[in-house]
Amino acid sequence: MTTDSGMTDEVARKAGLEVKPVAGYIGAEIGGVDLAGDLDDAVVAAIRAAVLRWKVVFFRGQRLDHAGHVAFARRFGEIVELPRRGKASPPDFPGIETTADRLELGGRFGMEHDEWLRRRRHTLLRGWHCDHGARVDPPAATILRAETVPPYGGDTTWSNLAAAYAGLSAPLRRFVDGLRAEHRLGVGYQPRPGDDAYVRHLLDRQVASLHPLVRVHPETGERILYVNGYYVEQIAGLSRPESAAILDMLLEQAVRPEYTVRFRWEPGSVAFWDNRATMHLAPGDTAHLDHPRIMHRVMLAGDVPVGVDGTPSEPVTGTEPGCW
Repeated sequence: MTTDSGMTDEVARKAGLEVKPVAGYIGAEIGGVDLAGDLDDAVVAAIRAAVLRWKVVFFRGQRLDHAGHVAFARRFGEIVELPRRGKASPPDFPGIETTADRLELGGRFGMEHDEWLRRRRHTLLRGWHCDHGARVDPPAATILRAETVPPYGGDTTWSNLAAAYAGLSAPLRRFVDGLRAEHRLGVGYQPRPGDDAYVRHLLDRQVASLHPLVRVHPETGERILYVNGYYVEQIAGLSRPESAAILDMLLEQAVRPEYTVRFRWEPGSVAFWDNRATMHLAPGDTAHLDHPRIMHRVMLAGDVPVGVDGTPSEPVTGTEPGCW
């Protein structure tokens, strides 16, 4: 599938859709479609092309319920069914994970959500992540639906990791093309002094994989700067100081403002993003607000990343392809 904008626009026009880019490198709003309706193959192809071209697409004013959400997602791939979900998730729809504004963490690990968030984001870059990036086969895409949102705040931001890679100098691209990095669950979390129940929770469910630092997108062929702030532990073969310096530089490159888009949610908004070519930053400005934020997420099964040299990712612990 090409990411050529002219071809993407032509596919959208033929399907009767309106695709409006909202930032220079990433993000587009799609109009002219009811996601709860019976979508024909041309519309599905046009949406897929827009996701591949713009990395994340947005729909507003949708009337999806849980069944409609699942039906829409199934047009694009196999739905991931998580073995463990929060209590807010609908029991009759195992492919849907519901996230509330407090993420059900208040009191569960001896801390409120705002403290947990601070510990996850103790540096400016730590909150950036792709979904389930420590797995050997992270989800290919995520479709997130807003049910209830605060009257202000709660925006999500995405970054285009293909553009970030292309923006590196040629010598640096050649250097990172051959590197691999360990992605491990929870390495971005700053523990409490002494006993920390959340650390024990992470250790009991440890997941880690060795991914190429640059992956080749399986559909577009683009090279993706495969970094994120929350899961990446260390670049293999480098010392800790070397790895830390290079990762900081690459993360700063990946979140340059020109490579990002920020979306203001409304009830009925839907975001559909390519989890292979983006990372995102969930909002950190709602914990003090007395307004609920209820979102429903469906993820599509992904493949094992492959590096520039054709070498696939390797599981380190707690993960194998297709097994959740």
